[in-house]
Amino acid sequence: MTGSMTERGSIIYLEDVTVDFDGFKALRNLNFFVDYHELRVVIGPNGAGKTTLLDVISGKVRPVSGRVIFGKDTDLIGLHEHEIATLGIGRKFQTPSVYANLTVWENLDLSLRRASKGVFATLISRSGPAEIERIGAALETIGLTGKRDTRAGALSHGEKQWLEIGMVILQDPALLLVDEPVAGMTDRETEQTGQLLQSLAAKQSIVVIEHDMEFVRQLARTVTVLHEGTVLCEGPVEKIQADPHVVEIYLGRTKEAADAAAR
Repeated sequence: MTGSMTERGSIIYLEDVTVDFDGFKALRNLNFFVDYHELRVVIGPNGAGKTTLLDVISGKVRPVSGRVIFGKDTDLIGLHEHEIATLGIGRKFQTPSVYANLTVWENLDLSLRRASKGVFATLISRSGPAEIERIGAALETIGLTGKRDTRAGALSHGEKQWLEIGMVILQDPALLLVDEPVAGMTDRETEQTGQLLQSLAAKQSIVVIEHDMEFVRQLARTVTVLHEGTVLCEGPVEKIQADPHVVEIYLGRTKEAADAAAR
């Protein structure tokens, strides 16, 4: 499965998923689904289960019960992380993981060849014309064409985040999981990241975990609020911010605090 999928319906569906860490239920009978070509933002207080949700989808954590269905009928439960990645699920972690001593181009080239040829072939092969064209297109997408020959370690924090997003999308995932992409970014970088993710949603389904409510308002059509491992509410940003349970649990203990958070 790749980012070119055109099916309608849900690309990922979690049904009654429970994750138990030595008695602490990080997810409680969670039901969660995302449609093809949807950009979904998931918010919630610390400990709500946001990262665990991504861990379950990507195979890092195995639930004690429930189903995780990808595409039409592929149950991800029991599959290893690399097997799930091969099916078409890519993950971008909160902290960028790039090769600091390699250039931007070399990072992208390595990611593409590893995805298409395997680890051993990556060490001895060179990218052909079609792969070079894809890397050039990825550079343009992430806005780093002018820094293709810059060492990754010399990039700003935001640029490193964009580079890693480029490395993930070169693997052509149908579903992209992104964990707190704008933490530590400048306002301008945050705005550009929102534009980047919105552009990617034309090809990929995207799930974004985020705390920055200004960014959430910029990005999301639908927001899912998690609380104590289950869905508290779901809908447009305006509906979420007006929900009294969200106001109390997530945005603040008082309406005044919620109003302040919304400004």
